[in-house]
Amino acid sequence: MSETPVLGCFWGDDGYGLERAADRLAERLSGGSGIPPERRRVEGATTSAAQLEEWVATAPLFGGGTLVTVTGPGPLVRSAADRAALEAVIGHLAPGNGLVFLDPTEGTGRRPAALEALRAAIVAAGGEAAELKAPTEGRLAAWVEQRAAERSIRLGRGAAQELATRVGGFVREGDVDRRRMGLLAVAELEKLGLYRPAAEVSVDDVRALVPEAIPASSWAFLDAVGERHPKAAGEILPRLLATTPEPVLIAQLHRRVRELIEIADHLEQGAEPGSLVRILGQNPYRVKRLVEQARRWTLPELRSALEGLLELDDRVKGVVGATEAQRRLDFTLWVATHVGGAVPA
Repeated sequence: MSETPVLGCFWGDDGYGLERAADRLAERLSGGSGIPPERRRVEGATTSAAQLEEWVATAPLFGGGTLVTVTGPGPLVRSAADRAALEAVIGHLAPGNGLVFLDPTEGTGRRPAALEALRAAIVAAGGEAAELKAPTEGRLAAWVEQRAAERSIRLGRGAAQELATRVGGFVREGDVDRRRMGLLAVAELEKLGLYRPAAEVSVDDVRALVPEAIPASSWAFLDAVGERHPKAAGEILPRLLATTPEPVLIAQLHRRVRELIEIADHLEQGAEPGSLVRILGQNPYRVKRLVEQARRWTLPELRSALEGLLELDDRVKGVVGATEAQRRLDFTLWVATHVGGAVPA
């Protein structure tokens, strides 16, 4: 049995890392006896402090004890009374048992005070706490190589980068849900290991076995439009149309083009980029991005793009008859016509 409490509180958008953190605590519990613990997994919304206490407050006489994993602990700490009851459970954890809280997040925003209090209680009791962030872009390729080495899978030159690209690791935008990206990458890696158990996995192997799962990021698409990257916008568009209603996508495009027109108009009238933060009432980073994008268009080009969206809206709403295939072609033509124009120097 472990001498220190087997307690953990882990949060973040690295789904693989969260699961691995729970596995490590299970390994700690079995370290003394060599017997794996019984593992229970519950959602915070479907359990209670009283139920958790029943599972972990009594020390095991035989076997490897019990490890309880609670996913999404927020509902257990909604009120002061709830928090006090859960802290009592943490204080009553019996030797030989373990308790771990996993909180998958989207990687943005501040954690609620109640969850920060839970983290503090775990640390005060001698447990572990950490934020686990999903690897992104170039870091994902190195991360894949590490996971391959752990599994004795030999990756040829470029194979890790190709796998990272095919699971969507190159997307930078904040609206991409990365929580399952690591889990997906490892699942595909293990599939490749079975395919080449005693040989090196090549780039061609990855291309043959790993389907592209590029996240359909609306921010990625809108930024590609704003930055006038028609190839990138065209690659994301089919996946975005598969998950986003056409009127919603048009509304998003309309809003972005209107923002760029407003900013371009202010810039043409002599406004300084720094003053636009106050004028537009948006955060400085976003305004900076929009200013950079607006400078890649002329006002006539932006107005023409807006008129093209009105025509596209007519087709989507059925004012002008068109099949789904024709409407999707119209989206593609809008991108080619307006996004693919000449970029000002």
